[in-house]
Amino acid sequence: MGGARTWLASIALALLAAFALLASSGADAQPQVTDDNIAAEIFADGPPEAGGEWLVALRFTPRSDEWHGYWSNPGDAGLGMELAWELPRGWSAGEPLYPVPHRLVLGGLMNHVYEGRYTVLVPIRVPRGANLEDLEPISLTADYLACTDKICVPQRAVLELDPAAAEEDPRFVRWRAQIAPMLDSRANFAVEDERLRIGIPLPADMELSDPHLFLEERELGKGRRPAYADEQTFFRDGDLLVAEVPLDQLNLPSEIVREPTPQRIEGILAFSRDVGVRFTAVPGAVPSAGKPVAAADTPALWLLVLGALAGGLFLNVMPCVFPILSLKALSLARAGESQADARREGFAYTAGVLVACIGLGALLLALRSAGEAVGWAFQLQEPAVVIGLLVLATAITANLAGLFELPSIALTRGGEPAGAFATGLLAAFVATPCTGPFMAAALGAALILPPLEALLLFAALGLGLALPFLAIGLIPALRRMLPRPGAWMATFRKVMAVPMALTALALLWLCFRLGGDELGWGAAGLVAIILCILLVAGRWTGAIRQAAFVAVLFVATLGIGFLPNLASEEVEVAESLLDPVEFSEGALAEARASGRPVFVWFTADWCVSCKVNESVAIEREATREAFAKARVVTLRGDWTRRDPAITEFLADHGAAGVPLYLWYAPGEDGRQLPQVLGPDALVTLAQAVPVRPANVLHDTSQSGAAGVRSD
Repeated sequence: MGGARTWLASIALALLAAFALLASSGADAQPQVTDDNIAAEIFADGPPEAGGEWLVALRFTPRSDEWHGYWSNPGDAGLGMELAWELPRGWSAGEPLYPVPHRLVLGGLMNHVYEGRYTVLVPIRVPRGANLEDLEPISLTADYLACTDKICVPQRAVLELDPAAAEEDPRFVRWRAQIAPMLDSRANFAVEDERLRIGIPLPADMELSDPHLFLEERELGKGRRPAYADEQTFFRDGDLLVAEVPLDQLNLPSEIVREPTPQRIEGILAFSRDVGVRFTAVPGAVPSAGKPVAAADTPALWLLVLGALAGGLFLNVMPCVFPILSLKALSLARAGESQADARREGFAYTAGVLVACIGLGALLLALRSAGEAVGWAFQLQEPAVVIGLLVLATAITANLAGLFELPSIALTRGGEPAGAFATGLLAAFVATPCTGPFMAAALGAALILPPLEALLLFAALGLGLALPFLAIGLIPALRRMLPRPGAWMATFRKVMAVPMALTALALLWLCFRLGGDELGWGAAGLVAIILCILLVAGRWTGAIRQAAFVAVLFVATLGIGFLPNLASEEVEVAESLLDPVEFSEGALAEARASGRPVFVWFTADWCVSCKVNESVAIEREATREAFAKARVVTLRGDWTRRDPAITEFLADHGAAGVPLYLWYAPGEDGRQLPQVLGPDALVTLAQAVPVRPANVLHDTSQSGAAGVRSD
């Protein structure tokens, strides 16, 4: 009965959606169906050629993250897309080519959907001898369904494309790569009892992280249909992957279930969330046993929470956080500190950290849902934020050096919850731009998880950052292990001014990188003025010192408001031993077409992990020599300043931010490398490339193409 209920539910939803589409297109009805929930655009890959195949792209963009579209077989519910073309005589549109769909289970029903932007390609066959000089624009009416978790709305897009005005579009390289390619070898299938078994030729060493079979066929004869929501099983028999798909036997009248088993089955085998192949299967022998394949699902939420927690702990050793943490911890060890005061400070500090981390996470999610191309540490792409952090780091350095006592952030005084809360805010804000090995998966998942689960990860990150100080505040034994306060703390405090001063210098350097010399020297002048005020104020007490603090706030506010206007449009790119090409979709396509291995890395001047990887693994003579020998083409994407194209590319690869490293072996798809690179990681990759004579490579640099340099 479960299969029948699922079948009836999907029929009911399909009929409702179909009725809405028909009603909206009636002869006497005003057009009501639009594409306002999932907008559609049409693009062409250059002009058409007589006797060839002209590729057209349909780009779908949901108005917010809650809306999703459907694959050709929508699953248990929904509707596939219908296209009505108006083409010149003799022209014909082929079957649409889709990316690998995603699984969405709601109320026990599995849907095959696309979340976020997606592109469908349609090949159009142009007849030989076609007159391409006086072509009229072609038109398309696309009917499809847009749904959230609660409602479904029919969509209709009326699109027009002028073949005469079509130009080559570099985005087609990426859009083609997103389409599941056709498997060269034919598969076999057999229907036995209540299971469909498909044997698909696939190398035994092919990695399958999360396999799933998406079937084009909705009916498999004799009243049977795929049980989409039931678990599929996979096993290997040598170079053959066998998938078993449970079937529902519908309780229908005998005259309805006489349809024979189809003689051809098509579909997509997904290796992971966005990678897979199309296949065609015919009736044949399929092995019934083999080595089971364990599907590696995406990490469970609790694992992601642990990763975020560990990442937060790691942030405590960063040079901009460690001085704050160590001095606040020592403040709890002073003589006479009560347990109640220590607990209050621990909780206040933790609250400040959590407010900052959750606030930054919520702002990031809100901006992304509003369509802004931002990623983790997006705030450091804004000159005003960097200047504000520079002023703050300068003031903290002066405070630690004993030049000035900040009235609201008591780094060396205990028993003040308000000061501990402010210190927690400060520690979180200056630490969150950093990423580490434990944070990568958690932050990447936070950008695709539902909002509440994503905020839970940001909260776990904050808790990890606050945990050492919280533990010291709650556990007396830990406080007793700390050295007792004394005259030595004055010296230690001044020593801790050194890493904070280095942080301030790094932020000043970042001002030069973000906005050029004008912004950099302007920020340096602002810091000099503030230091002069603090030096003078250090000689006074009482009202004069308070007035100096107000003056610092006034000067800092003016600087933060005015200096970003000095930022130049173009900033000089840092030199590299690898002499990389500036990243763009076109440059990547050209590099891959050269037949040479390609290494792409995305970095930012404010990314500590990026700079560590560059010094350890990328900017090395050994790497340069290995790359030169293997004729590796290098591309670098600099995300120091906001770049929507890079942000979109990062999002397409499941990255919340930088670093991101991609390796393209000749003729193969990109391989994403770990966010932490070992010293010989890139050298090993380059040495594994088969040595080929230069004259058998198609080197685009030799033919005048820009972007790929000759070695």
